[in-house]
Amino acid sequence: MTDAASPLLSVPGAVRAEGLDDGVAAHYGNPNVEQRRLEDGTAIVDLSHAGVVSITGPDRLTWLNSISSQALDRLAPGESSETLILDPQGRIEYDAHVVDDGVTTWLLVDRVETTGLFTWLDRMRFTLRVEVADRTEEFATIGTMATDAAAIGLDVAAPNGVPLVWRDPWSEIAVGGWQYASDVEHPAADWRFSEVLVPRASLADLAERAVSGTPALAGTLALDAVRIAAWRPRFSTEVDERSIPHELDWLRSAVHLDKGCYRGQETVAKVHNLGHPPRRLVMLHLDGSDTVLPAHGDEVFAERKRPETEAGWREVGSVTSSAMHHELGPIALAVIRRGVPVDAPLEVHTAETGEVVAAAQVVVVPPEAGATAGIPRMPRLGIRR
Repeated sequence: MTDAASPLLSVPGAVRAEGLDDGVAAHYGNPNVEQRRLEDGTAIVDLSHAGVVSITGPDRLTWLNSISSQALDRLAPGESSETLILDPQGRIEYDAHVVDDGVTTWLLVDRVETTGLFTWLDRMRFTLRVEVADRTEEFATIGTMATDAAAIGLDVAAPNGVPLVWRDPWSEIAVGGWQYASDVEHPAADWRFSEVLVPRASLADLAERAVSGTPALAGTLALDAVRIAAWRPRFSTEVDERSIPHELDWLRSAVHLDKGCYRGQETVAKVHNLGHPPRRLVMLHLDGSDTVLPAHGDEVFAERKRPETEAGWREVGSVTSSAMHHELGPIALAVIRRGVPVDAPLEVHTAETGEVVAAAQVVVVPPEAGATAGIPRMPRLGIRR
């Protein structure tokens, strides 16, 4: 796994990101313009700090199918998918963007996942005909919303003759998936994001051509803004040690509800059919009057709607991602308790500045998510009806 600074940081105007995205550019001088270029398909986002894991061998797809949440055993060459590795209690351990080229299955992952996922997969091979490798030093990830990556100047890797382009399935409900946000027009309909693998050695040439504006560059701030507006979860930000797929509406793209058993499948089925996820994802419209943007982990509070003895505010969750969107203004994703009313006034307490930011929630996962089996409750013994 590489921790080196990207050659694209040498482009004039590049401002290096901090934290999770250190090593690539947060922006190139104007994040709002970069968002528009990203949305119209003329810009690319440097994601070369992300990890790339490859799996070869004739058992690779059936093996992945048996240990992860998505149906992958019939993945065709060039087809894209997304899958989750869960623990036995159904909590999310890893998220992988999957594309197969007929010879090798490629997993595109956040940097923080790479070493752990590679180690876990390598340990789970047993006697199967599969080989796992960390290919991050060879291939770099570039994000774009262009329909043709080669047409905007990307040297798309194709070691086995199939271009390695992962097209995000978030734009629609995957086969076997489920969407909890069913009562609204989902903003993911306009989400056309792809991740393209290029030879890492080609980044220096890409940086030289980007100086002249072809292709245009957008930073991670621009990508975060359009991702949040599409309600798209990211492993590094939205997932914590308690997260299950239902809370983030991830059954939409990364879980097949009708496939065979896999680790954590019992929890996935039980919560979806009989229970409710304990927390839920929301998008927040933030008050921008003080130009304060909350950070990851800042606490979300809801106003109590109880008798005067319980008046006040209570902590109900935390911000996972935030951004300044070129049309929507300051927005964020947050994970809050399931029982918070959908019309409850919310506010975010910022840890860095101590300021309080008013927020209005847009429901992504509704409080009633789950319990799809519709089994009626039986009356308790001894109670007359």
